[in-house]
Amino acid sequence: MQLSAEPYGNPQAVAHATVDERASFIVKTYVHLVGAVFAFVFLEAAFFITGVAQMVAEFVLEGPLSGRFGWLLVLGAFIAVSFIADRWARSDTSSAMQYMGLGLYVVAEAVIFIPLLFLAAYYSSPDVIPTAGLVTLVLFGGLTGVVFLTRKDFSFLKGILGVLAIGAIGFIIAGAIFGFNLGLIFSWAMVALACGYILYHTSQIMLYYRTDQHVAASLALFADVMLLLWYVIQILMARGRR
Repeated sequence: MQLSAEPYGNPQAVAHATVDERASFIVKTYVHLVGAVFAFVFLEAAFFITGVAQMVAEFVLEGPLSGRFGWLLVLGAFIAVSFIADRWARSDTSSAMQYMGLGLYVVAEAVIFIPLLFLAAYYSSPDVIPTAGLVTLVLFGGLTGVVFLTRKDFSFLKGILGVLAIGAIGFIIAGAIFGFNLGLIFSWAMVALACGYILYHTSQIMLYYRTDQHVAASLALFADVMLLLWYVIQILMARGRR
């Protein structure tokens, strides 16, 4: 999910903002990111406490969606919802629409994470989820610090990340169709991809977003965090099975 704002053609871009405007935008972006993460945690806790998580997990893992193409349907629906959420979050006419986009994406992530978290909670080590959360936090914090301290523009990663993301989707589709396990190497590659996106989007926040796009910026970072968390959990679960 990338925004198309360019700093040199847009006087509202962060690169042209005053120090106070830039600081306010960055603070708003990360406050919204933290809020999205807490909302995700709250939703997951509610799903597990109420039994919704078990019903969804059984429906996906053992029910109608447990077949070869079931996960492709789930993934396709998630991509469609993500596209809509991103468009809403970038709305130039309504701040309410922007928040609806962010909220929709948080709910979509919470739902798609249910089967993975269910397996991690009940069929893996109890340390997997908290360890994955800590690893994700450390990696995200470290990469964010790299961008803020070096002030390097990572926009050159856009094309590379786009090609790699398309390739990853191709591997996922092929794995579902032909029934092969993508394995641990693929999970490590996806962690690297998520880290690349964190670098890219963080530099976009410092230079390319408009100063009124803090909701869209937080959604982009939240998507990166969730992608990283997903595959860190996968790696920890795989290592636990050895």
